[in-house]
Amino acid sequence: MAYQSESRETSPQRKMGRGKIEIKRIENTTNRQVTFCKRRNGLLKKAYELSVLCDAEVALIVFSSRGRLYEYANNSVKSTIEKYKKACADSSNTGSVSEANAQYYQQEAAKLRGQISNLQKSNRHMLGESLGALTVKELKSLEIRLEKGISRIRSKKNELLFAEIEYMQKREIDLHNNNQILRAKIAENERKQQNMNLMPGGGNYEIMQSQPFDNRNYFQVNALQPANHYPHQDQMSLQLV
Repeated sequence: MAYQSESRETSPQRKMGRGKIEIKRIENTTNRQVTFCKRRNGLLKKAYELSVLCDAEVALIVFSSRGRLYEYANNSVKSTIEKYKKACADSSNTGSVSEANAQYYQQEAAKLRGQISNLQKSNRHMLGESLGALTVKELKSLEIRLEKGISRIRSKKNELLFAEIEYMQKREIDLHNNNQILRAKIAENERKQQNMNLMPGGGNYEIMQSQPFDNRNYFQVNALQPANHYPHQDQMSLQLV
């Protein structure tokens, strides 16, 4: 049993595998170039896998012996380098995260203050103020921008005015049509009134309507009497019969 175990440990299959390579500069130019290409591709692949699998921010920069640049970054090489510089500066000072954040926010605040100052200056230039420090070229550029802005403002104003005029014209047409309808109704009512006046008994009805009322809001007795007046003798003869 011991002999078998020793034979297994010293078998050629156990010794097969990739041999160790001495880490030193490859003197052969062709071999060095081939090795550079293979290992560069492997390094880029590993950087990509690390950024995807671990959600890490990776930036890789490689220069060949001839000065050719090869790079990979899942975000941006420049932003990663800036982040690296900030981290190095923080670690060299105190390494405190709060101080790093304070420094970052101070820089951002300075940038915002600069942007606000530029916007205020631009607004003053638009109002025709603080023009003494501007050159002829800058004044010409400002004039062109103002003319373009005025042109857009006038175009919008004319658009609103035309829309208002169109609305007022439609309103005028509607009012004219409503006026014609009202005139037609008034004329129809006048014709009906004239026809009622021309009907038989229309005059007696008008007289009845014109009679005064008593204190109880009733017609007076003589208002109900017929309009035709008979002689007194005829009335007496009717009573005798």
